[in-house]
Amino acid sequence: MKQTRRTFMKTSGMALVGFAAIPSFLKRAAFAGTRGTSGGADRPVLIVVFQRGAADGMSMVVPFGDPGYYASRPQIAIAAPLRGDPERAIDLDGFFGLHPALADLKPIYDTGHLAMVHAVGSPDSTRSHFDAQDYMESGTPGEKSGSDGWVNRLLQGEPAAASPFRAVAFGQSLPRTMMGPAPALAMTTFAEFGVRGNGFESLYAGNGDDMLANAGAETFQAMKLLKKADPAKYAPEHGARYPNTTFGHSLQQIAQLIKADVGLEVAFADIGGWDTHANQGSARGQLANGLREFGGAIAALYNDLGDRMNNVIVMTMTEFGRTLKQNGSGGTDHGHASAMFLLGGPVKGGKVFGTWPGLAPEQLNEGRDLALTTDFRTVFSEVATRHLGATIIGAIFPRFNGSRKDFRGVIV
Repeated sequence: MKQTRRTFMKTSGMALVGFAAIPSFLKRAAFAGTRGTSGGADRPVLIVVFQRGAADGMSMVVPFGDPGYYASRPQIAIAAPLRGDPERAIDLDGFFGLHPALADLKPIYDTGHLAMVHAVGSPDSTRSHFDAQDYMESGTPGEKSGSDGWVNRLLQGEPAAASPFRAVAFGQSLPRTMMGPAPALAMTTFAEFGVRGNGFESLYAGNGDDMLANAGAETFQAMKLLKKADPAKYAPEHGARYPNTTFGHSLQQIAQLIKADVGLEVAFADIGGWDTHANQGSARGQLANGLREFGGAIAALYNDLGDRMNNVIVMTMTEFGRTLKQNGSGGTDHGHASAMFLLGGPVKGGKVFGTWPGLAPEQLNEGRDLALTTDFRTVFSEVATRHLGATIIGAIFPRFNGSRKDFRGVIV
């Protein structure tokens, strides 16, 4: 059967998005200058991790110094720190502590390369997973009119010669945040990112569109680079051990892309299982198991990359948090604010950022949730400007006028 570009895309295990609109990403609205488009250890990289399902920020970063926390969670609260007890919160600053299942992240916090932001999230009040995820990925809370994501808008300032591996998401399809005119790529594994024969190259070379042909040539160049790096024989460095899970494999492959110097700028991975309506657990159980995988994979990537983390930031997000009070099923329901993690060499960490709103009844959102004190776009915009070089925030986050004063200094 004659192969077309459409049939090739279906059979090759990859998704190349945006090449049909290449001229639009020649725009330079969001950037003042041109960054290098080739690979290199000095290239800034952002890794976005989405905890889908609404992760409980008060269990991840435990406010053990607030008495309202224990009064509302008699069975599922994480106990206050006590030296030598591995099932208690890990003290960070005398008020906040890490969930014990996140112990792998504590050494990174101690080196000053891990920061948390608490009471952060979307100013929109929705408790719908679908809507809240869409608002966070689009960067436009409360608005459904846009079609592109905030990461794609950030990337639209890139020059035409950018690597086809500039923006990569690991998953079955491209996430909302990477949708838009700027080219981005989605794949599940390197093994599926294969080419059956030479048809792909000829399809792009012979279509009469010089820009599309160039994009196809760049794709093949990147494939050759990956092949030369021999992903199948990849061995993590510095004692790093990734969890044998989909999320663990995704982060390992992101590390491989960074080491292969194929021009990666933004990578995306998500991890589900955070909708803990029942049997949430405390130091052990459902939530603890998810956090152990989450923290273990991120710590493995940090250790594996070694000095390359000097130019890498991992930023986590979740669509909203959980209710303060545990429910009758030993879980928590849809809430409002949660917690984010920023990790990497450019992060000036060792600190929990954000204004703590308190957990007294009169301090709660709608009488039930952790109140929001930091708009997620405040954190996103700081990463976009300080790390990736964006200069016009309005081009990335329309109608966002929030101040970033509280976060200046979190990224070197």
